[in-house]
Amino acid sequence: MSLLFILSFAITHSQKDTLRIIKEYITAPIPFGEAVIIDGILSDSAWDNVHWDGNFTVFEPNNGKLPSQATKFKIMYDEKYIYVGIKCLDSIPSKIEKRLARRDSFSGDWVEVNIDSYSDKRTGFSFSVSAAGVKGDEFISQNGDFWDSSWNPIWYTSTNIDEEGWTAEMKIPFSQLKFGSEKEQIWGLQVHRRYFRGEERSIWQPISLEAPGWVSEFGRLKGLDNIKPQKQLEIQPFLVNQYDRYPAQDGNPFRDGQDYKLNVGLDAKIGLTNDLTLDLTVNPDFGQVDADPGAIALDGFQIFFEERRPFFIENKNIFDYEFADGNDNVFYSRRIGRSPQGFTTATATEFIDEPTNSTILGAAKFSGKTKKGWSLGLLESVTGKMFADVEDVAGNRRSELVEPLTNYLVGRVQKDFNERNSYIGGIFTATNRNLTDELNFLRSAAYTGGVDFRHSWKNRNYYFEGNFVTSHITGSEKAIAETQNSITHLFQRVDAGHVEVDSTRTSMSGTGGKIEIGKAGGGNWRYDGGLIWRSPELELNDIGFLRQADEIKQTASIKRLFLKPTNFYRRAQMGLSQYATFDFEGNYNRVQYQFEGFINYKNNWWTELGGAHKPRIFSNTVLRGGPRWRWSDENFGYLFFGSDNRKKVSFTLGYVNSQAAENNFSLERYVLRLYYQPFDAFSLSISSEYEENPNKTQYVTEKRFNGTPRYITGNIDQRTFSTSIRFNYSLNPNLSIQYYGQPFISRGTYTDFNFVNNPIAEDLNERVTKFSNNQISSPDIGNPYLIDEDTDGIVDYEIENPDFSFVQFRSNLVLRWEYIPGSEIFLVWSQGVLGSANPYETLGNNLDAQIFGQKKDNTFLIKATYRFVL
Repeated sequence: MSLLFILSFAITHSQKDTLRIIKEYITAPIPFGEAVIIDGILSDSAWDNVHWDGNFTVFEPNNGKLPSQATKFKIMYDEKYIYVGIKCLDSIPSKIEKRLARRDSFSGDWVEVNIDSYSDKRTGFSFSVSAAGVKGDEFISQNGDFWDSSWNPIWYTSTNIDEEGWTAEMKIPFSQLKFGSEKEQIWGLQVHRRYFRGEERSIWQPISLEAPGWVSEFGRLKGLDNIKPQKQLEIQPFLVNQYDRYPAQDGNPFRDGQDYKLNVGLDAKIGLTNDLTLDLTVNPDFGQVDADPGAIALDGFQIFFEERRPFFIENKNIFDYEFADGNDNVFYSRRIGRSPQGFTTATATEFIDEPTNSTILGAAKFSGKTKKGWSLGLLESVTGKMFADVEDVAGNRRSELVEPLTNYLVGRVQKDFNERNSYIGGIFTATNRNLTDELNFLRSAAYTGGVDFRHSWKNRNYYFEGNFVTSHITGSEKAIAETQNSITHLFQRVDAGHVEVDSTRTSMSGTGGKIEIGKAGGGNWRYDGGLIWRSPELELNDIGFLRQADEIKQTASIKRLFLKPTNFYRRAQMGLSQYATFDFEGNYNRVQYQFEGFINYKNNWWTELGGAHKPRIFSNTVLRGGPRWRWSDENFGYLFFGSDNRKKVSFTLGYVNSQAAENNFSLERYVLRLYYQPFDAFSLSISSEYEENPNKTQYVTEKRFNGTPRYITGNIDQRTFSTSIRFNYSLNPNLSIQYYGQPFISRGTYTDFNFVNNPIAEDLNERVTKFSNNQISSPDIGNPYLIDEDTDGIVDYEIENPDFSFVQFRSNLVLRWEYIPGSEIFLVWSQGVLGSANPYETLGNNLDAQIFGQKKDNTFLIKATYRFVL
């Protein structure tokens, strides 16, 4: 019903197309024999051949008004480069903010040039530079909704401060842009300035805050005549020397205290055409990538981690296929090079050396977008066989296969049409494993296919989009049975009439998708409504990410924007949303109503708050294959506020509170973030979170009593603390020292064990029955609980003690020097410790004993790259 309501609302409230003036800049070539020195001064005579353009307007906060400080620019070109000169006038040059930082930090005063050389009104290339000379570059997609800062083209820039303000000079190779072979090029153009003191953003082509996007609103760059597309050819070999030192383990031949590794590899980028690029990597190294943050999940589901490896991040937008909500995606590149999934046959007296990741033997990626609106992507990667070494006390050693040779393939295509207001696309993935008998629990092959589309109208203010996904997996009877029993599917649920485990099957096929209609721009109102589904047999986790199948979800939201500044705020918004879920048997599982609000005050402080009511919460997964479970009704709320982040000291404070009826469960989370920049070259940030999450019915295990299943839960007292510390010291825009460190600790202790009686009862006391003191014994530390449920003096079953304390510490100290554009040297010192602590100690004591007082693993590495541009 909500989808039909929003559809009718969109139709009846459609606004007339607004008349928008499109600005144009007419560039000109550099006269023959003249040259430009990139020094930020704009004194070369070649600049006299093109005109200044200005007349900027404010984008934020006073949209459409004249800016506090004027800006003007010039653009010219030669056979290989486009040149941009920008003059940022400032009435008080001494107060221009010159904050040093690493690339893509966007600190202090800066200017940005956006170029839509495809002229597709959806994608673009962004080049920015701060007054301190710090570069930034991003690939823009989804009409400005996604900015990919992992894109690092080779280009040249310099800045200078004088008595009138500051200037920026840019030299951008045509090889770093993508465009067709037309005699006259017409590109989308935007020039954007941040005036730091007034926290004011001004732009050359006026864009309303009501606009549905960014790239679609650009002005035009004309006068680019007879420029030839430049095919890109870059080769970047690298060398890594790595030394590991760690606490030795007596008698363990694999942990003697130190290791040394030498790694050599190659990355290459080949422009097959000006539009399409082939990326290659051989024996890639990801040694300097940040460690994943600490996390622990008691619900049994996999944890989603962001991709951080440069090869897979670049052009990520082309391969992306987020078909539902959350992190569900047909392509999740972290599957390539994943931790081995097999296990050894080692006994308790044997030593094991297991690889942490699968080796990527090689990978190739063909991607780009053509002038005619075709977005194309093809990725192929092979990971090698991985072996674990096992050695017994007598010194006999053997190798056991823990991951097979695997091939991954991803193909992606999209086509723009309808004057770039619409597109239709598709995706195909294939995972093929060369399996042996010891790994027959893995799926031998997995295939997915999908079709997606989006149609926009009324100046892109309204949209209708959707996608469809289908999957097919094959494998041994054991592999498919394990898939059916996995937490993503849970076909073994005892009360499910629409699914059941079939141990003879050797394949599964499923579908999923989404349809959504909404209003993305125009006026002060935004709204959308949609439907998402994942069939019970849908399986994506060989090369994608799927948390849970067997779900139908209806969504609706409406938002009110306050875009005109007042004496109280710069901007604000508030919104209402609702969703409901069902499974494919027709069970009505959940409904949620939520309010969210945000306000940015006149002084640049801000507040964000929200709350939700969940009057109905049923879950098919809580009992891990047991019957459908009911949670008590839940209410939650959050409040965050923070200070002006332009100041040398700024902060964010946050509080989240969730309470379920009957004290079934609760959550209290406290958040503190501090940022300190005492001088331009140094910044420090600290982000800390403390969380208490008690739950009277936390799942523990499943046992059998008199031939029937017993689902055991307990009252958990879980407490978690983590802190992320970062600092950056920049000697200049190309030489910096960065540090990242995160201690993480989570402790959980269980009391009041109980068993499920009526899992869907409204009353918590009817849902579970607590074990009496006569039924459960209190064990010594390390021993299991003994259950005599019928109190006949005979132990009916045991429960392993589930108490835990998980500790992790990761840190990186990195010196990065970009000694010439595109070529770098890294000096890295990493530390880490991972293990368990005493769950009966406080978090503070465990933090001191297991992190600060523990000998850590240390890694020292030197990585050098050289980028050949041919």
